Parts: sequence; structure tokens; C-alpha cells
Amino acid sequence: MILSSFLVASALIRIGDGAGQAFALVSEETRSSDTLTDADCQTPDDLKLLLVAVQKRESALEKRETTLQNRLHALNLADREISQKMIALKTAEDDLRQMISLTESAAENDVSQLTKVYESMKPKQAAALFEELDPVFAAGFLARMRPDSAADILAGLTPATANGISVILAGRNANAPHE
Repeated sequence: MILSSFLVASALIRIGDGAGQAFALVSEETRSSDTLTDADCQTPDDLKLLLVAVQKRESALEKRETTLQNRLHALNLADREISQKMIALKTAEDDLRQMISLTESAAENDVSQLTKVYESMKPKQAAALFEELDPVFAAGFLARMRPDSAADILAGLTPATANGISVILAGRNANAPHE
């Protein structure tokens, strides 16, 4: 047993002695590699060209990205402004529709009122007024009147005026679609 322990101890000493030399060699190599010279760090010419090309490309891409970001920002601002203007335009359009509706309603009320006035006049007096009116304008009023009042006024007109107004009344819907 003693003899075996001496053999194992001897083996360990030999292994440890060789390991110490190996560690010494590795540390010498490490120390010498820590002190690299400029010659050790030289970049080959073909890699230098490639590095320059990559740097130029990166610079161009950064400029392009900045330009695209600026354009995107400008487009977002324009989009917001267009949306605001569309809302304002829609509001103005609604206001205009209301105004037109009020105007048409007022005009319709005026024409209806004037039609009632002509209907309530004596046919002979109304016929004298209709003689002086433009035939198209007169036809518009006659078309809105009750048939008996319109007939009485039309009978009081001269034959030429009555004929002109009748032709206008008959042809008013000639161009209207039939279907």
C-alpha cells in the first residue's frame, strides 16, 4: 500500500512538473501576442476597398432614411391638414345646402303666393297682366293654377298670346324621360 502511494505521488509530481512548463509556454505566447505591432494589424487592400464601399453605402442609406423620415413627417402633416380642410369643406357644404334649401323654400313660397293672387283676381284683369308677361313666365304661373282659373285667364288673352303660352305648356315635359 505504501509502495502504491509512492508510485501515485511520483506520477502526480511528473504530471505537475510537465503542466507547469506547459503553463509557462502558454503565458509566454499570450504575453507576446498582447504586444502586437502595426504590421500585425494591417488590413489587406481588398478588404480596405470593401470597408470603404460598405461605409459609403451605410452613409447613403442613412441619408436616404433621413429623407424618407422627413417626407413621412411632411405627409403626416399634410394628411392632418387635408383632414381638417375636408371637415371644414363638409361643414361649409352643409351650410350651403341649408341656405339653398331656405332660399328655394322662400322662392317657392313667393311663387305660390303670387299664383294665389293671380287666381283670386278677376280673369279679365289677370289676362291683361299675362299679356305683358314673358310667355314662359306666364306659362309657369298658369301651370300652377287651378284649371278653372287658368282657363278663365287663358280665355281672356289674345289668340296669339294664348297660343304661345299653350305651346310652351304643351312642350314643357317633351324632353322628360318617359321611363
